[in-house]
Amino acid sequence: MHGFYRVAAAVNKTTIANPRQNAQEIITLLDQAYQKQVSVVVFPELTLTGYTASDLLLNQTLIQTQDEALETILETSQSITTLAILGIALIDHNRLYNCAVVIQNGKILGVVPKSYLPNKKEFYEKRQFVSGRHIQGETTTLLNQTVPFGVDLLFSNNRELCMGIEICEDLWAIMPPSNRMASSGANLICNLSASNELIGKAEYREELVRTQSARCMGAYIYSSAGVGESTTDTVFGGHAIISEYGSTLAQSKRFALNNVLITADIDLQRLQWLRLNESSYSDEPITPYRYISIAPTPEIIELQRSINPMPFVPSQYDEKQHRCEEIIQIQAHGLIKRMQHAHITKAVIGISGGLDSTLALLSTHRAFEIMGWASENIIAITMPGFGTTSRTKNNATQLCEALGVSLREINITDIALAEFKAIGHDPNDHTVTYENVQARARTAILMNTANREGGLVIGTGDLSEIALGWSTYNGDHMSMYALNSGIPKTLIQYVIEYFKYNEAITEIIDDILATPISPELLPHRDDEIVQATESIVGPYELHDFFLYHLIKYGATPQKILFLANMAFDRYDEATIKKWLKLFIRRFFTQQFKRSCIPDGPKVGTISLSPRADWRMPSDADFTVWMEALA
Repeated sequence: MHGFYRVAAAVNKTTIANPRQNAQEIITLLDQAYQKQVSVVVFPELTLTGYTASDLLLNQTLIQTQDEALETILETSQSITTLAILGIALIDHNRLYNCAVVIQNGKILGVVPKSYLPNKKEFYEKRQFVSGRHIQGETTTLLNQTVPFGVDLLFSNNRELCMGIEICEDLWAIMPPSNRMASSGANLICNLSASNELIGKAEYREELVRTQSARCMGAYIYSSAGVGESTTDTVFGGHAIISEYGSTLAQSKRFALNNVLITADIDLQRLQWLRLNESSYSDEPITPYRYISIAPTPEIIELQRSINPMPFVPSQYDEKQHRCEEIIQIQAHGLIKRMQHAHITKAVIGISGGLDSTLALLSTHRAFEIMGWASENIIAITMPGFGTTSRTKNNATQLCEALGVSLREINITDIALAEFKAIGHDPNDHTVTYENVQARARTAILMNTANREGGLVIGTGDLSEIALGWSTYNGDHMSMYALNSGIPKTLIQYVIEYFKYNEAITEIIDDILATPISPELLPHRDDEIVQATESIVGPYELHDFFLYHLIKYGATPQKILFLANMAFDRYDEATIKKWLKLFIRRFFTQQFKRSCIPDGPKVGTISLSPRADWRMPSDADFTVWMEALA
């Protein structure tokens, strides 16, 4: 299903030194995972014997019983296509190894030994085990089967899934084996662990798993030994974690007395294409690995993962506050540098009472505050025209007055009429010429004022408008520094709201946020806006969603549509498809505007600057993208 795989971390109820009893718990959990359409399930370290069996692992009886229990698991799981990764102790060449065994359909696919053996404080693994970090290209005999054995094994379905395995301490090493696995194609790392509980360790453990998933640009499944382990000197909590590219998707409640199975749906297709979009990933050398083919795993019937409808907007309030402050700092200091370098002391902004010009003004004002520059040197110009309503004009005026900036009003009606007359355009013809003449008149006023005052024209257009080409070429498309060019419309609303800490402008901001988005280029009706942008080009929340998934990892139109249907319950599929087709058409046909946009600060991971993140021919054909939605 569009590259999604359901994975699981299982913590079985453990009975120390009783592999038969442990096998029954494993079989129960494996069957549950299979019934839940899980492709991969990971169990704790030394699953069959228990990690704390200690010197009993050097006893023939325990090892023989473990192997018999593994054989029972294989016999009962012949019809189970879920990959299971279990922890076993393996004897090879008269050495004992702490290993992970991969099974599917009742068959052993391979055995991976542990590389790093802790031998300090409460851990003394070298007393029983030998490190397998140098074993490559080898086989071993297990249950009378000759199977691949070594740290050079990756397990792949020759599609999206490529799985690597490390064991407990391997993750805590300076150079975790998963780094090499990831650079060689593994996008899912499984870790069988026995990590005891100490004060604060759980938080660090989760952070370690989460950050490793980010470093590897992959997904990470971690399963640690539970409370059934011995408490002679340590207590185990059974911490299970599933992370994907720096985000924890699921984790268990620790100290459960019974079996635990957590699941999450991971997007391996997305991870594959993210790697193509990150140059640093391909700079890493490819380490020789043996790729073990796996059979098809269960297909997900219904995705059990929430899709964020606002991928640019932080979900938590505290994070929003922090993120907004960071955005404003980036904007402000970008502007400060530009003005200082150009030896300019004044900023010129066209202020309309809309979202974009409001944020540009607020961020410019913050820059002036930081530097101790006089607010009067911010020249805000309101330029009412045929469609300007008293609501937007009043909001613009009141905001400027509250901030103490220099406010000027220049009505563009006569200028536009003179232009219409000069080019022979009928003022009653409200087509694109009627609109663009006004937009270019406003830009000319700003540019000329900046020349006269020795100032810098601050651009107000945002990332969403740049993506759609929703601007007049050489009109509002142009400025001397495009302050909002890295911020999408959905995020701009939240950043503006952040400024409500200033009580003097709180009510003004509330009304600006409540005003319909409009260029106000068509004549108003009874002082009401008649030109609602989102009724023409579609909801910005959809377009920002489309933009994120198209640019972030090159998602196909089919996948974008699928994800949007999951994310938005207020739009039906036909509506989403309609606006997605419009987005694709405009995104391709309006590239010529992006090819010559002015400088502006990059704020998030997505930018459409032709000098930084996005290089695209202006005459690229979009037929195959549209055909995908036919």
